Amino acid sequence: MDALTLLFWIFSAVLLAAAVRVITARNPVHAVLFLVLAFFSAACLWMLLRAEFLAIALVLVYVGAVMVLFLFIVMMLDINIDRLRAGFWRHLPVAGLVALLIALQLWLVLSQGDWLLLRQPGPGIREANNTEALGRLTFTEYVYPLQIAGSILLVAIIAAIALTLRRRKDSKYQDPARQVKVKRSERVQLVALPPDVQARQTPAPDNK
Repeated sequence: MDALTLLFWIFSAVLLAAAVRVITARNPVHAVLFLVLAFFSAACLWMLLRAEFLAIALVLVYVGAVMVLFLFIVMMLDINIDRLRAGFWRHLPVAGLVALLIALQLWLVLSQGDWLLLRQPGPGIREANNTEALGRLTFTEYVYPLQIAGSILLVAIIAAIALTLRRRKDSKYQDPARQVKVKRSERVQLVALPPDVQARQTPAPDNK
């Protein structure tokens, strides 16, 4: 067993253990930290596959930005973990069956003989830079699918903001535009009282 194979088994074991702890940890903060460990292990596996750009993007984008945001949200929200995990063990057999079917489908696809040709790189592939090759394919052959995917994500972001920014009826807020446009007659209102109305005076208490 060479060093690459040993590192593959180590990172794979850590990745599987961290993934299991993500769904079994009772503390949500611990689950997020185990998910960070799973991302780091997946990035190490991609480094072994010479996919440096994907490994760096996984660490920078997901671990550096997304998971920090998840951890901040989990620590700020008051989540009832017991109620969320009430039906976990009840649905575990169905989830295990679905995972087994997915693994079986992946094995049937990857075990075909045509996929073995991917292990034999063509001329010039070994000497090419992984990031440079990915950039050339992204901005030449796949430029239109990339723009379409970016437009779809932009529409999804706008839709999510529009759905969350609903005006609440029970909230009190100020409108600076209406405050600036207010007139003098609207600020002070003079009330005319009849002359026979007198203020009632309460008698002083007797100290004797």
